[in-house]
Amino acid sequence: MPGRRSIYKTPAQLRAMIEPGLITAAALDAARALIAPGVTTLELDAAASEVIVARGAISNFQMVRGYRHTVCTSVNEQVVHGIPSGRVLEPGDIVSVDAGAELRGWNGDSAFTFVVPDDTRPELVAEREELSRVTEGSLWAGIAALATASHLGEVGAAIQDHIDASGHGYGILREYVGHGIGRKMHESPSVFNYRTPDRGAEVRPGLAVAIEPMVVIGDQATFVEDDDWTVSTLDGTAGSHWEHSVAVHDDGIWVLTAPDGGAAGLAPFGITPREIG
Repeated sequence: MPGRRSIYKTPAQLRAMIEPGLITAAALDAARALIAPGVTTLELDAAASEVIVARGAISNFQMVRGYRHTVCTSVNEQVVHGIPSGRVLEPGDIVSVDAGAELRGWNGDSAFTFVVPDDTRPELVAEREELSRVTEGSLWAGIAALATASHLGEVGAAIQDHIDASGHGYGILREYVGHGIGRKMHESPSVFNYRTPDRGAEVRPGLAVAIEPMVVIGDQATFVEDDDWTVSTLDGTAGSHWEHSVAVHDDGIWVLTAPDGGAAGLAPFGITPREIG
């Protein structure tokens, strides 16, 4: 269509996405370092904000109409889009933190999940840590698939296969999926976290996507809470969310929101990320 921007970037444009990706990673590291019983989710937000501002970037979450925070913090049955507040984290909580930074018109987007230690409830902690482990593993399975895929549909299939192989019967959110990223935080194409009949967009150099499996212990059905943002499970079971922004280029793939380009996460799959030339 006339005037429609290609979903594929030039090498120079992909290189411009490296720094906002690293700023996003640093902001999440700052939030992760604070997570402990007694800390509020608003304190996590402030820590991430301080890093993004200090690096000369802006929170791209704050560019979404009606949202004024730097990160999303989703606790327990909240899967995504939770709003930071005075809520105090308690032992055994599972919390997902999602953040993004924009620098010179280019975006990064990433998320992680963390389980607050609780020595009095080891079974609960183990159950939630396993959920997070499988979800993170499915993210890396999807990224690894991207390295050799011809179409994006192969990424969703790899994510689902990894989750199904765990044998836990976890639910995968269907209404919320990954996306392209670049000049905007959310661009085409969609990146599904499950197998679909649609082959999806062609995977070739210039593609930049945010892959983000959202997985729950129970049924995948969710609802949006009264704040019009927070997505929670209908059955009250816990959720986990992991995300990275990834670029496909002439020499391979590079995880933009991982300081090592994804080397550690991709090593079990026999894939070595290559820096963008």
